Amino acid sequence: MLGAAALTVASLAAVAGPANAGSTEGHGTRTAASSVASGVKDVCGKVPAGYARCFAEIRTDAPAPKHAAANATTAPNGFGPADLHAAYHLPTTGGTDQTVAIVDAGDDATAEADLAVYRSTYGLPACTTANGCFHKVNQRGAATPLPPDRGWGVEIALDLDMVSAACPQCKILLVESDDALGTDLAAAVDEAVALGADEVSNSYGITESSLTPGNAKHYQHPGTAILASSGDYGYGIPSEPAVFSSVIAVGGTSLTKDSSARGWSESAWQGAGSGCSAWVDKPAWQSDPNCPGRMTSDVSAVADPNTGLAVYTVAQGAPGWIIVGGTSASSPFLAGVIALGGHPAKFADASPFYAASAQAGLYDVVSGNNGIFQDCGGDYQCNGAVGYDGPTGMGTPNGLGAF
Repeated sequence: MLGAAALTVASLAAVAGPANAGSTEGHGTRTAASSVASGVKDVCGKVPAGYARCFAEIRTDAPAPKHAAANATTAPNGFGPADLHAAYHLPTTGGTDQTVAIVDAGDDATAEADLAVYRSTYGLPACTTANGCFHKVNQRGAATPLPPDRGWGVEIALDLDMVSAACPQCKILLVESDDALGTDLAAAVDEAVALGADEVSNSYGITESSLTPGNAKHYQHPGTAILASSGDYGYGIPSEPAVFSSVIAVGGTSLTKDSSARGWSESAWQGAGSGCSAWVDKPAWQSDPNCPGRMTSDVSAVADPNTGLAVYTVAQGAPGWIIVGGTSASSPFLAGVIALGGHPAKFADASPFYAASAQAGLYDVVSGNNGIFQDCGGDYQCNGAVGYDGPTGMGTPNGLGAF
């Protein structure tokens, strides 16, 4: 096992190389290894039609560990649980009766061991198979056989760590689909709900198409909150499952400490996905003026890898502590926040975030934009704005008032 001191540009670039090499279809207008900023790589690369791409982004220029005596359990300079709880005014207790599921493609053999390092480093309670907190299954709900490694190990570690950061007392269910095929991931979502998940986070997407409406039924589970990342490709064509009206589409922000009364500031992250659906009707609870269809996103949290999260994993040859971002971070984090609130049945869709009563419980993000590959002409669809905007939705958590 490599220690945190071994965190180098070369090693991280190798970890973040394109998955599904030789595939023909990307997502949006970005190339497989491109990023919205230098020093950042996509964890998942191009994928064939019908397959999903994960939305984790890894820093290849990550700063040195916080302490000079670096070792495998010394966290780097990414945000940890205490930072996120302070930034979003979250309680440190709650969620003991909640199970948060994450759905990912393929097996991460080191998932439980890596999670143990993350949680012990930050003083979080142990979450293991032995104590009943952690449970890993295949898409049919069985502990064996687990699927092959599909190159999503960093994504899986990010998901597990972000649920842990938001809700340290929640149980975690990891459902590993056979592959990144959309039908496999949809089956894994159905299985997560069948196994009793209260919240299900999906950190992946497939560019919407004429086939999109037919897949929606797998993401409709009244009584369970279903969340999905909006994507890391800025303003453009939205992706499923985030575009489904029964799903909470999670956008992303850049989060920095400052001298304000809150102590933090946020702007729309330039990579945060947003878009106006051509295939999904506008839900009654969404009333933004310039999109006749379903608009993403609904709500958001930190996703910018340059203001990113500390994650621990040795999957795919990762060196231990790394800094990761993408809307793959904000979706599982917000699943954990909903779990802290303890009312998953309230979120059959994203409508509660649009209610006037929810606004005091959300920070309105009014600056920044995600029109890096396609401009929306100054419109709210790609610019942070008062009230609703595409990159950040209705805002980010300000305590649990909206949850």
